[in-house]
Amino acid sequence: MNSTVTETLGNVDHPRVQDHCEGDVMSSVGISSLSDEILLCILNYVPVCDLLLNVARVCRKLRVLCQDKTLLTHVCLSEEYTASDLSFRHVLKQLASQVQSLSLSGCYWLSGSTMEHLARCRAIKRLDLTGCRLTSLRLSRLLESLSCLNSLAFDVAPGFNSAQLSSEAVDLLSRLSELRQTLLTPSYGVVPCCSQLRRLALQFDIPDVTREGIGVCCQLMVGQSSVPHYQQLEEFSAKLAPGEVNQTLLLLYLAVFSVHVPERLRVFLVSIPGPNPAHWPAATPLAHCLGNHSSLEALQLPRSWWDSMSLERALRGNSPKHLSFSRCPALWTQVFRSLLEGGVRDAARLVSLNLSATSHSLYPESSGIRGGEEQLGAGTMSRLVSVCSKLQHVNLMHRHYHHENTPGLDGEPHLCASLSRLQHVRSLALPACALSDGCSSRHSTAHTSPSSSLLRGLRKAPRVGLQVYKPSESEPSLPRDSTSGLAQLLSGCPLLETLELIGPGFISTLPRLEPCTRACIEPRGMCAWARCVGDSHVAALQVLPRLRRLTLAGLPGIHKGTGLIPVAKHCPNLQALSLANLGCLKTMNYTASLMDTLRLCTQLQELRLEQPYLSANASFFEALSCCSRLKRLCIISRSGTFDPVATETFVARCPSLCVCHIFMGGTLVACRTLQKVLIDRYSAARPALSVVIFPLQHEDLALVIRDTPLTLLDKITLFQSRVAQTPLLAPW
Repeated sequence: MNSTVTETLGNVDHPRVQDHCEGDVMSSVGISSLSDEILLCILNYVPVCDLLLNVARVCRKLRVLCQDKTLLTHVCLSEEYTASDLSFRHVLKQLASQVQSLSLSGCYWLSGSTMEHLARCRAIKRLDLTGCRLTSLRLSRLLESLSCLNSLAFDVAPGFNSAQLSSEAVDLLSRLSELRQTLLTPSYGVVPCCSQLRRLALQFDIPDVTREGIGVCCQLMVGQSSVPHYQQLEEFSAKLAPGEVNQTLLLLYLAVFSVHVPERLRVFLVSIPGPNPAHWPAATPLAHCLGNHSSLEALQLPRSWWDSMSLERALRGNSPKHLSFSRCPALWTQVFRSLLEGGVRDAARLVSLNLSATSHSLYPESSGIRGGEEQLGAGTMSRLVSVCSKLQHVNLMHRHYHHENTPGLDGEPHLCASLSRLQHVRSLALPACALSDGCSSRHSTAHTSPSSSLLRGLRKAPRVGLQVYKPSESEPSLPRDSTSGLAQLLSGCPLLETLELIGPGFISTLPRLEPCTRACIEPRGMCAWARCVGDSHVAALQVLPRLRRLTLAGLPGIHKGTGLIPVAKHCPNLQALSLANLGCLKTMNYTASLMDTLRLCTQLQELRLEQPYLSANASFFEALSCCSRLKRLCIISRSGTFDPVATETFVARCPSLCVCHIFMGGTLVACRTLQKVLIDRYSAARPALSVVIFPLQHEDLALVIRDTPLTLLDKITLFQSRVAQTPLLAPW
């Protein structure tokens, strides 16, 4: 809490803090006039650090209320970027007797000695230390003091050695029911010690080579004491970063499934990026087990693990809540058949559905659109919405829907009209072409004219993140864009909080879980329907009062960006904005509208900009300074420029900013100099400050990304969809 809020609470009894009643009668309302119940409801919105370090000092009444167990039983300190080690130690001292659930996830700046103060919280049952500095010895000492612990999350960093755990620590691990490990080095972590696990979540983020260029070895000692125990397992989830080492290690974790599939398993989520996931021999027995037990709640698999018959067998008789078959086109037909034709017991229970495609599928040579398996059928989606009416999270990213080119349309409703019946939907990821009301036949023909295979073979491969559409001289102009389909969608989804609109073939320069592929990227502009989505479609989003996160990427139809301004005006809850490759990529045409938008985004906390030729000059940073609550900023611009003085002034004006990642043009010396100035000047007041300023095309960029805390990369720097993804399916 800032000083203004604290002073306001401290002066609530001042004569000037009064309400005007009817008849011009002044009625003084002070802090003592409010009931404890009302004050507790208010204090519930105050961050715990501010609650204990600031609000509790206002008066005696607030000091007592700030110690209420309803405020201190379940505590999350993950976003306390301005709190130092000393502040955390004071907070932990006051939490010691009451806290039962504590999250320090992402507190990468805290020292290892601060972690030892967690031993005071002896009543704690759930502890999340993901991203924190924790050695095997400190973990051992910590576990010896937390006898009530039954849920743990932490990172397995290089140098971790489970043999250093004491017998008391191993005994407590044997009683854990929930474990989440982020693996930064090949290791089983503490899984072999946890014989009673019911929930296991793994994140693999191990590079294939070290900083010195040496290959990482993934050979683990598989003995009696190191084989994972899954007898009681009910939920298993694994999320992998690209790399062969991660896939090899995952198969070692899953080796026990070849012998015995846990009978109580009801959640199985595995996300493997890339086109060729490793084969898993136990995939077929898993399908039989899930189908026989009829208790499946969530399912996600790599595309090569199951065929349609195995999927049909696994879903039969179950009532899943979450299904994710991203990059699995061969299974989509069976997914629809199971949901629509009685292949599941109760399709109405489905809450989350991910049917996103890959962003680097080539068009068939004979047409200008993707194959039928990646086309969304309006009739099928309409039936799906009718059956799965309680869907809250839907991801159709990188799919295609062409309203005027859908076979057998015959009066079927627009895809947006069908989705508008999902009144409970809260997050939605759509391909840009799904918003278009149609495209003229002349315009479509201009882009689907056949060309010889010889000429296709000689065509220059497009560059990642910089695909440029070049209209021919004979090409007709774009038809006037219509937003009637989008209007139906927005009017029927009043609870929508997260919206992602991704153009065809978009791949970020810094992707999270998709390796950059230069040979198989769909060129911008090949989907004529997507190019019909422009500023008016963006402006239509202003009717979403609950919108908190907005992503617009790969939209060539954006010209001046004027649609962003009404969104900023009428969406007061907008906290995260991500814009990437909008409009023409040879020049940035929406700079003026972007600056007007930023001046209106007073609640914005995250901003990610990825645009070639971005000029981050004094005017840009002055407009960005209006986002006074901004916490995280990431700018990626090939051939872009920045003003060092303006950058420093901006950081000074935004006291909440703790993540500043800029990847643009400029020399390495200039980038390093500015980075050092910002760190030296502001790190004392902002302990969590992370500043990375580096030339985008420098050969050492990959090493810089590797050295950046993983929690920061996941939050803003690396591009990724957040709708219906694995973390959403397995919340902690």
